[in-house]
Amino acid sequence: FVYASIMILGKQPATAKRVQNIFDLTQWQRSRAYHDLIGFINGTSSAIQGIKTTDEMYESEMLRKLLGLFESLEKLVEQHPPLEQPQRFGNKAYRDWALEMREQLPQWLHQLLPAAKQKHQTELEMYLMESFGNATRIDYGTGHELSFLFFLCSLFKAEILQEQDIVSAALRLFNRYLVFARHLQRTYNMEPAGSQGVWALDDFQFVPFIWGSAQLAVKSPFDPSKFVDEQIISDFKDQFMFISCIDYICKVKTGHFGEHSNQLWSITDVPSWVKINAGLVKMYQKEILSKFPVIQHVYFGELMSFDAVPPGTTLSSARLGHVAPPPSKRICIGKPNLVPPVPVAVPPPPPAEALPSSDLNVGDSSSESSDSSVVLRPSASSASLVAAAEGSGDKPNIQ
Repeated sequence: FVYASIMILGKQPATAKRVQNIFDLTQWQRSRAYHDLIGFINGTSSAIQGIKTTDEMYESEMLRKLLGLFESLEKLVEQHPPLEQPQRFGNKAYRDWALEMREQLPQWLHQLLPAAKQKHQTELEMYLMESFGNATRIDYGTGHELSFLFFLCSLFKAEILQEQDIVSAALRLFNRYLVFARHLQRTYNMEPAGSQGVWALDDFQFVPFIWGSAQLAVKSPFDPSKFVDEQIISDFKDQFMFISCIDYICKVKTGHFGEHSNQLWSITDVPSWVKINAGLVKMYQKEILSKFPVIQHVYFGELMSFDAVPPGTTLSSARLGHVAPPPSKRICIGKPNLVPPVPVAVPPPPPAEALPSSDLNVGDSSSESSDSSVVLRPSASSASLVAAAEGSGDKPNIQ
């Protein structure tokens, strides 16, 4: 009723779902939010390459406060233990947790936000509340993960977090969110939201594979073909986000890895982590950001705006395979209401393992993108990420 009343007055609500039908997906892909999101993901990838999750890194006071939110959220889980019930999936105690989370979160955010940033609280709390799953269906999926990315990106756009926080925002704050999301999934037996089963990259997550592959783009201690080895998982699960995801999958699924996680298994054929990262970004744009069942649930506001960018605005791309410039020289996302500048070209040429220039254009919109080194192999319900051998003459096959 409130939404309808505002629409009659010709105004959009401060925070609302804007993708109402499949035709709105085109507007979404031309929106400021879409461009900022891709810029944030790729800018973060460039910043964290070669950095382990366990490395010492700069943590601002604000980032530590945000980490503290998860301690409070963990305590709520302890106060709402799972119920004994006959259903295998969807423990109803999750609904009690979610209800109290929505009651407490506004107060927690209000306490940690600076007075000058309180005007962004409503939008920020919406993104954060939506990032822990759906209380009606008791499920969790990549759409909820996307909502947390909106939350992170908004923190930078509102200048609540600063450019110096970009590494710790991914390897501390996002990683803490990932650990907590897994805790919710196991505690309440949450169902995967919209999972494509064996043809999905993962039942619950996507972005930690993108950022995890970026970590490994420089000074990787092992080749992509080795990431499913038990010893590699044991040695590096705490150091690299990608391997922590593989470790979690191996804990919750049984059988041969290639049977229950075919998409990830296919990645072992890709020759470098740089190529893997480029292929995963394109796959994310195609398989997640271009799907109406996912984007129809996304909220937009002032910080993550549905307004269109000026014609000719290009999406940024990650430049991997070399050490990233310091934060003061790095461009990740634009300031509010400004067009993000075109990424600065890095003078030194990338090493031999880096992608050729045609492979770096991962900003092309969704299914329109092409890549001479990564093949999206069509399957019954999805696309599989496989590298084509260099010089083989294989053409990209995009579903």
